[in-house]
Amino acid sequence: MKFTAEQIAGILEGEVVGNPNAEVSKLSKIEEGEEGSLTFLANPKYINYIYTTKATVTIVNDTFVPEQEITTTLIKVEDAYAAFSKLLHFYNQVKLNKTGIEPQSFMSEGTKYGENLYLGSFSYVGQNVVLGNNVKIYPNSFIGDNVVIGDNVFIFAGAKIYSETVIGNNCTIHSGTIIGADGFGFVPNEEGIYSKVPQIGNVIIEDNVDIGANTTIDRATLGSTIIRKGVKLDNQIQIAHNVEIGKNTVIAAQSGVAGSTKIGENCMIGGQVGIAGHLIIGNNVRLQAQSGVARNIKDDEILQGTPSLGYTDFNKSYVHFKNLPKIVSEVEELKKQIINPKNGNNG
Repeated sequence: MKFTAEQIAGILEGEVVGNPNAEVSKLSKIEEGEEGSLTFLANPKYINYIYTTKATVTIVNDTFVPEQEITTTLIKVEDAYAAFSKLLHFYNQVKLNKTGIEPQSFMSEGTKYGENLYLGSFSYVGQNVVLGNNVKIYPNSFIGDNVVIGDNVFIFAGAKIYSETVIGNNCTIHSGTIIGADGFGFVPNEEGIYSKVPQIGNVIIEDNVDIGANTTIDRATLGSTIIRKGVKLDNQIQIAHNVEIGKNTVIAAQSGVAGSTKIGENCMIGGQVGIAGHLIIGNNVRLQAQSGVARNIKDDEILQGTPSLGYTDFNKSYVHFKNLPKIVSEVEELKKQIINPKNGNNG
């Protein structure tokens, strides 16, 4: 798919300096630009590349004035980085805008769906499913019975959405994600044999949620596991049954949240964080990578470590952690001096 500089400038509300008919069909970094590609210059550290890049079109800030001859056509905008991000979003929408029901997919009778549905090959849609407008379900996906999916939702290849799940508008669910599998509920008897506790709740995912590849979100035992508006989950995250994650919270890869924990709004949780069950995590909390949380956390706390400490306390303590061998040697030396002082007096 090709676009001219003039068409791109129209999308970005920018000004073309150079050839308005210059065509591009791909994107590139400015230092790797080649003929037929579009790039951008936002960081002053890369300014030298604009004089050598082979990219056909380059997006720049409207304050940029070249000091040497350039061959690339410029599109001047107020903020080059923001404009390029907008263009990436537009490009992605165009690229992913598939429609139609492909052969060898299966849709149960009674499924309701809106405009511009895409259902990829080898996908399955169960009974009583409701799909909104512009839903894109890529090949090898599974949509269970009684699932409700809103508008403008992307479900990438191999995702599994179990029955009774509710997904809002403008959500993205990446490959390998499993939503609505049974929560981890078992009860031991007197002989230590575990019996399964039926998991009869569901998962609710609100609007504008992104879920990374191979992340798992378990259904509730009773009630709902809830992911609130604007939450962003990275790859390979485990969210257990009856967890609730507040609005606009972000969680990095390989983190796990145990059952029935409630996480507040606008939290930032680093990679490989472990959060125990039945806890209350406040709003605006920051958990540094690899922290282990086993207690309730108040609003605005910043924690690190296992068990997690206040971030400032952790950094102060770490000074002593790394000096422990030296401190131990000094203590041993002091003990020797007390027991065997130089003057020979032991008492």
